[in-house]
Amino acid sequence: MRRQRKYSIVIGSKIGALVGFILFLVFGLVPGFYFGSYATLILLSALYGGPVTPTLVSRIIMVIGIILGLLCSLSVSIIIGALIGTLLGYLVDLLSIRKKGEGDVKAEK
Repeated sequence: MRRQRKYSIVIGSKIGALVGFILFLVFGLVPGFYFGSYATLILLSALYGGPVTPTLVSRIIMVIGIILGLLCSLSVSIIIGALIGTLLGYLVDLLSIRKKGEGDVKAEK
């Protein structure tokens, strides 16, 4: 019985992580790109002390900032999805009614 409980929770967290990834692809890709590039632009303008010139170094830093923004958005989506899936796995486990002794191996035999 303990093994079945762990199985439902693990499956719930995996399904939740997958749903979080799909929701990232639908709703989080553009905001992750936007906020990553905007934060990098603000950082570069503070470092340069004025407008950002399109040099090779600033372009490389901009690409790194965009990738970081996308990865942060992706990780938040997957973690929140996995947490919600784990919670639903616990709820499914609590709501499932099991008869006493069903699926258990009796120690007497």
